[in-house]
Amino acid sequence: MNHSKNITGIIFSVLLTLACLTSCKHTPYGNNKAVGRYYNIRGFKMYCETYGTGKPLLMIHGDNGSISTFSDIIPAFTDDYKVIVADSRAQGKSKDLTDSISFEMMADDYAALLDSLHVDSAYVIGWSDGGINALLLAMRHPEKVKKIASSGANLWPDSTAINGKDWLSAKKEYEQNKDRIKLGDQDKRNWKLFMMDWTQPHINPKSLNAIKCPVLVMSGDHDLIKKEHSKIIAQNIPKSNLWIVPKSGHGILFEHRRKFISTIKDFFDRPFQANYSY
Repeated sequence: MNHSKNITGIIFSVLLTLACLTSCKHTPYGNNKAVGRYYNIRGFKMYCETYGTGKPLLMIHGDNGSISTFSDIIPAFTDDYKVIVADSRAQGKSKDLTDSISFEMMADDYAALLDSLHVDSAYVIGWSDGGINALLLAMRHPEKVKKIASSGANLWPDSTAINGKDWLSAKKEYEQNKDRIKLGDQDKRNWKLFMMDWTQPHINPKSLNAIKCPVLVMSGDHDLIKKEHSKIIAQNIPKSNLWIVPKSGHGILFEHRRKFISTIKDFFDRPFQANYSY
């Protein structure tokens, strides 16, 4: 008997099994034909995927992002929640050829999506522009939201809200491209999304008083959104907790994934407590 060939065969079989297990565990979030579906939402087709069972949990990605933003976050919530993730208007697989876009439009889109899914109300995680959408969803459709975790949101688009270096970088991009002829749907879409962030949102801090659900406001200690601005957001929401994350930039969900997940789970699970410290 050739022992070397036998051992080689066993090793190959084990490696093949491990490769198969790894492949089977990988879910193509944002491109999952098994669960992905389009919904007719307010004049465009919105792409959405759902995972898990339990309490509805809506995740909203940032500017020019997609469902895949939450690829490393989704699995942590599927045991206890029905996770709903969609590509926002004009982003990812959701096509929208209109010439304008606003945060208010997207907030209304998500309310309509929940209606299409027959979801009365949901927990919401929003990151960056998704954090703005989450706040507006609670303001415009308060009955749709149970609790919010909003990370890296801003109320207005100037340098009093956004760190100077990041704001100047955006200003430079605007100046360089404002007069350039936009060619093709992709170029036009990217410019439309850029201009949304350059000119929006415009949310009066006092209007946040309309938010009745508990909100966890999150910001990195060197986020592109100024800490002082995140504090203004938290101070104007009646039931809010503020978490300024040490040693973190704008992408808390990437830089501190485990803490991001565990903190949000705790916030969603426990009764709201004012001045709770993280």
